[in-house]
Amino acid sequence: MAHDRKKEPSPSGKSGGRTPAGTGPAYQHYMAAVQLLHQSKFEKALAAFEKMLPTAPIELLDRCKMYVSTCQRQLDKHKLTFLTPEEHYDYAISQLNTGYYEEAREQFEGILIGHPGADYAFYGLALLDAITGRSQDCLQNLARAIELNPRNRLQARADNDFQSMADDPRFTELLYPEIP
Repeated sequence: MAHDRKKEPSPSGKSGGRTPAGTGPAYQHYMAAVQLLHQSKFEKALAAFEKMLPTAPIELLDRCKMYVSTCQRQLDKHKLTFLTPEEHYDYAISQLNTGYYEEAREQFEGILIGHPGADYAFYGLALLDAITGRSQDCLQNLARAIELNPRNRLQARADNDFQSMADDPRFTELLYPEIP
């Protein structure tokens, strides 16, 4: 009589012809999704777990469903609303300061969608670009921030986050333009 029982791995790690749960591409995909979850990248983790659901090995299926639910709860909890664009900027800076660069970029860009003249959002993007080594983007965003609010030039001169740009002559020219 045949049993519908799940085969347990043998002491050798083999499971009767099936790939053990701890190896193979499905397990690697699962571990990558779990890592995203632990990094609080809930949207990406949710997408990864949902992608796995139709083809997940039986031993991972329930855990994937549980993590889908966890991600959805976290996303619902973290839907942010800001009373002012300045409050939104403060949140973006907190993301930048904690090393969540992708999230910070999304926040700064979100500010600019609703407030295209927000010089501080361009300044924040310039900071982020300097920190992440995107010198051309840094120069463009800082130039726009200064164009919108010339006080940003003075602030950038004293801002240590632009240290990586200090040796770039274009940066120096932007902060210390020649007066005709």
